[in-house]
Amino acid sequence: MKYLIVGLGNIGNEYEGTRHNIGFTVLDAFAKASNTIFADKRYGFVAETSCRGRKLVLLKPSTYMNLSGNAVRYWMQTEKIPLENVLVIVDDLALPVGALRLKGQGSDGGHNGLKHIATTLGTTAYARLRFGIGNDFSKGRQVDFVLGSFDSEEQKIIDEQVNTATEIIKSFCFAGIARTMNQFNKKGAGKE
Repeated sequence: MKYLIVGLGNIGNEYEGTRHNIGFTVLDAFAKASNTIFADKRYGFVAETSCRGRKLVLLKPSTYMNLSGNAVRYWMQTEKIPLENVLVIVDDLALPVGALRLKGQGSDGGHNGLKHIATTLGTTAYARLRFGIGNDFSKGRQVDFVLGSFDSEEQKIIDEQVNTATEIIKSFCFAGIARTMNQFNKKGAGKE
């Protein structure tokens, strides 16, 4: 069994640690805990790990957010990974900081990365883990907000919830999406 775990973000030092790059942050933590490192490959930075007989391909697309679908499609095809074994980790303005919501499908919610993945794959029926980044910005300041960093209080919540997100990834691969949603969505998996 192979799984493709995609963390959305933008490459480059100027984006490191920003709200928009929470997908990269989660995958970096997962890779570190799995004692694996990312290699610069086609369309992204890729790391591979095995857990209980399952192969996990971790992908941080290097296509920039708005073209994320190119990387997802390429690595699905290259590794022959079916759609039901794909999980995309994405920042979400509609959720409070640190809130986590796993969904089996859904709209892009205005997120350009999800929009491009849906357009490229021709479906919205892929799993996504929405990671709340809050929405405390004034009108017209959304771009500055998502490309900004978390404050020290928020960062404490983020660090804790990144660990929870890595547990959700493992559960998705071993227990399946329905059981994982029941376990983690039910208990809130976040601060609300």
